Amino acid sequence: MSRRNRRHSTGFGYIGFGNSQATFNQKTSTAFSKYKEKLDFEAHLHYEMNFLHIDLTKADKQKIKDKIRKQERQLFIKTAIISLIVFIGVAYIAYYLIQQITSH
Repeated sequence: MSRRNRRHSTGFGYIGFGNSQATFNQKTSTAFSKYKEKLDFEAHLHYEMNFLHIDLTKADKQKIKDKIRKQERQLFIKTAIISLIVFIGVAYIAYYLIQQITSH
């Protein structure tokens, strides 16, 4: 027993709307999509966009890469320190519980 298809097929006879399979399988437009686009456009006009449209030199590119690497390194160090503190806390609690159990 095979699974039924979710799409309508026009091969079995007249289904209406001129036997166009696309009529049944198309997606409807999202509600209020026209107003959403208008709102996005109006909100976009309020922001000032000052981008540099010049080619960067190799030194500038390297400076940006170094800055990104430094930020990633700092994030890694912070994550490692927090993980170490949490691990030490969990290990101490486990050690304390094991000592309490074995002392009785």
